[in-house]
Amino acid sequence: SCLQTSLSIWGWGSLGLVLFLVTFGPFAIFYFAFYILCFVGGGFVVTLLFGKRNSEKYLEQCEHSFLPCTSVGIPKCIEEMKREARPIKIDRRLTGANIIDEPLQQVIQFSLRDYVQYWYYTLSDDESFLLEIRQALQYALVQFSARSKETDWQPYFTTRLVDDFGTHLRVFRKAQQRIAEKGDQMKDQAEELVDTFFEVEVEMEKEVCRDLVCTSPKDEEGFLRDLCEVLLYILLPPGDFQNKIMRYFVREILSRGILLPLINQLSDPDYINQYVIWMIRDSNCNYEAFMNIIKLSDNIGELEAVKDKASEELQYLRSLDTAGDDINTIKNQINSLLYVIKVCDSRIQRLQSGKEIDTVKLAANFGKLCTVPLDHILVDNVALQFFMDYMQQTGGQAHLFFWMTVEGYRVTAQQQLEVLQSRQKDGKHQTNQTKGLLRAAAFGVYEQYLSEKASPRVNIDDNLVAKLAETLNHEDPTPEIFDDIQRKVYELMLRDERFYPSFKQNVLYVRMLAELDMLKDPSFRGSDDGEGESFNGSPTGSINLSLDDLSNGPSDETVQLHAYISDTGVCNDHGKTYALYAITVHRRNANSEEMWKTYRRYSDFHDFHMRITEQFENLANILKLPGKKTFNNMDREFLEKRKKDLNAYLQLLLNPEVMKASPALAHYVYDFLENKAYSKGKGDFARKMDTFVNPLRNSMRNVSNAVKSIPDSLAEGMTKMSDNMGKMSERLGQDIKQSFFKVPPLMQKTYSDPDHCRVAAPIDDNVDDNIPLRVMLLLMDEVFDLKERNQWLRRNIKNLLQQLIRATYGDTINRKIVDHVDWMTSPEQVADAVKRFRDAFWPNGILAEAVPRRDKAIRMRTRVAGKTKLLEVMPDELKHIIGAETTRKGILRVFEMFQHSQLNKRMVYVFLERFLETLFPQNKFPELFNKLHSKSKQMQRYKQRLHSTQAPSLQK
Repeated sequence: SCLQTSLSIWGWGSLGLVLFLVTFGPFAIFYFAFYILCFVGGGFVVTLLFGKRNSEKYLEQCEHSFLPCTSVGIPKCIEEMKREARPIKIDRRLTGANIIDEPLQQVIQFSLRDYVQYWYYTLSDDESFLLEIRQALQYALVQFSARSKETDWQPYFTTRLVDDFGTHLRVFRKAQQRIAEKGDQMKDQAEELVDTFFEVEVEMEKEVCRDLVCTSPKDEEGFLRDLCEVLLYILLPPGDFQNKIMRYFVREILSRGILLPLINQLSDPDYINQYVIWMIRDSNCNYEAFMNIIKLSDNIGELEAVKDKASEELQYLRSLDTAGDDINTIKNQINSLLYVIKVCDSRIQRLQSGKEIDTVKLAANFGKLCTVPLDHILVDNVALQFFMDYMQQTGGQAHLFFWMTVEGYRVTAQQQLEVLQSRQKDGKHQTNQTKGLLRAAAFGVYEQYLSEKASPRVNIDDNLVAKLAETLNHEDPTPEIFDDIQRKVYELMLRDERFYPSFKQNVLYVRMLAELDMLKDPSFRGSDDGEGESFNGSPTGSINLSLDDLSNGPSDETVQLHAYISDTGVCNDHGKTYALYAITVHRRNANSEEMWKTYRRYSDFHDFHMRITEQFENLANILKLPGKKTFNNMDREFLEKRKKDLNAYLQLLLNPEVMKASPALAHYVYDFLENKAYSKGKGDFARKMDTFVNPLRNSMRNVSNAVKSIPDSLAEGMTKMSDNMGKMSERLGQDIKQSFFKVPPLMQKTYSDPDHCRVAAPIDDNVDDNIPLRVMLLLMDEVFDLKERNQWLRRNIKNLLQQLIRATYGDTINRKIVDHVDWMTSPEQVADAVKRFRDAFWPNGILAEAVPRRDKAIRMRTRVAGKTKLLEVMPDELKHIIGAETTRKGILRVFEMFQHSQLNKRMVYVFLERFLETLFPQNKFPELFNKLHSKSKQMQRYKQRLHSTQAPSLQK
């Protein structure tokens, strides 16, 4: 049945299909499919249109049902936005001083233009964001200005700034000493110096080290970002600070756009060298100072740069076609350049071969040295300190201290007797009291050095001691009461082989000669292979002569020296007009003949005359220098007359009989006639102050100063005498003391936190009251390392500084310093600083391009020029106080400190930190900086070493 059913279905279906095709044709099936597709599509379109219409009606119903009516403000806002933007009014007041606000506004405008606007306008034309940044900057500046006005800047400039610089210099000096103690040749000594510097810093600071900030650019940028964010937190209102976008923009502008370029420039050694040269641009380069720098240089790059430049100039001079008088000038210049090249080559060879030898050690083993008489040593501050050290080593200090104490007693006694005589003339009688004090002082000297109880006792003829005791018991003491014994003690120190004769063979004597600048570098006398290095082409024929050769010159009858003034003229140097005399010098010996010209002023002749007449008293009756003339001293007629008189003076000085009568005079004469800048024994200021300072200097050489220089074993016995002399000075010299030694401080002493006085903390309280004395003493201590030297010298320097400062400025010096600090922080000076900053970063209103790094050879020559000028401007008085060698080493140490950018950055950041601590004393900036520097590697190593050293003790 199923089969029948399926057959019927297929049959009926086939019949229906045949009838359909017969009726509608063969294409009817395609039409049928098309009709069905159109039906379905039409239904979909109708449904879509109907749904859309219903949806729109429903949304309109919802809008009218749930949303309020449109406000009229929105159309007005849209209309307002379509209008042209109106100019924005900004309050341009920042500090309350128009002269400061104007350049500050320009700095803000330039900063926004070059760091924000150039990219912001590519994103939006809306200036509201720029306005917010500008207002934030202005608000911060207003708050900063208000804090600055409330701050007392005097302690910062007179205490913290100086102490921080002194501490930086001390750390550098200790780092140099630590490297020198290692003694090995470093592959990169500059890098080793930087590492050692920060090691010493963490040992001194204990809680902070700035090595990462100064050596890692990434950490430096992070430090500045954090610091700027803290400053914005302090200066900005809370609402503006919470705006992160604006805060980040302002932070980046301050840190990367302003602070970082400024710090990089200030710490650039080449920039510092150029600034040093600019600061002392008025001084002319000195040939002798330049050659000293070349001979002392330990930088091969400097020597090669100078040599290359000299070779370049040499080629240029040899290419010139000259005739007549110019030939001699060109030859002299060529000889000078050849000599410079030879010195550079010799120095480079020594450095490369590692044969660098200490000049003092070389001179000590060389043999012949200059002889400085004992009487000169005893009156020279620099020489006396070395002789004092030697006498303490040999156990003869009692003789020297006795001699010094008697000198002090004589001066003080003479002074008090003169005061007594003047008071007696005025009707005031204190004779018995004065004699009693003098007797007590004299007995104190006797008991301390000459009595049987004295320890150590001065060994002298017992008859003289007994005679002195008899005089003290029966007669009134006089200033000359100790003269006979003092003379015997002097002869003992002079003749006894233990003292002065052995001192001349000791290394301390050689160091003394170096400090007195009487020790020439013997390394240029001969090379290691025995060949002489003296160069006849030197512009000064005697430049390689040591003082030994000069002092022994007249003793050799074959050496003849002739000199005469060949010409005179008037020079104008930086507005100063003076007469100059050209001296032609001939020097003949058995093998050679030399001639050179040197130029001297009348003041040079006068200083030279003062020097030799002080050293050789017999010359004062023989030599007569032409007198001074105040007016019309530039007339040609007068100059010719003075030239004739000076020529007569010179010929009398060079007379063989005069030279033989004073053999030591040869050194002074050769030094005066040498072709170099004359080094005056007394500067202009010192000569003017001689009549005033010398009595003060003598009055300071009293018994109390002598007692301070005595060791502890002798000091106890001198206390009574010191007290008596002090009472005598207080009672009889009251007027003098009130004038010079009892100056009350005009400014109340400010409290100084020990954390900021790491260097100046040990300075006495009475020194702190005198600001210039404190600053000068602090800097001299660190620059010239005086604390490591003889304390007697340091006390003398302190006394001389006190005398000079008070003699120059009187009682108003502190007030003048306060006024100067006020002037430095005045609106005019602040405005000038802002203008310099603006002109440096935006010259002519355009952002300055990065200055290309100068060629290495140019930078090296700049270093040489900077060192030369620094040595040249050092006053001769300073050399005579602390010694030429100490002065030279101290100045070069300071210069070398500035040749490392990492160390310069450290000093800049220290100044910045102290500045912020002074400006915001309530914001705990010291703790903040400790945290910011806590990632220091040196600090972590220091804590590990400290922990390792403490662990064993804790276990015990």
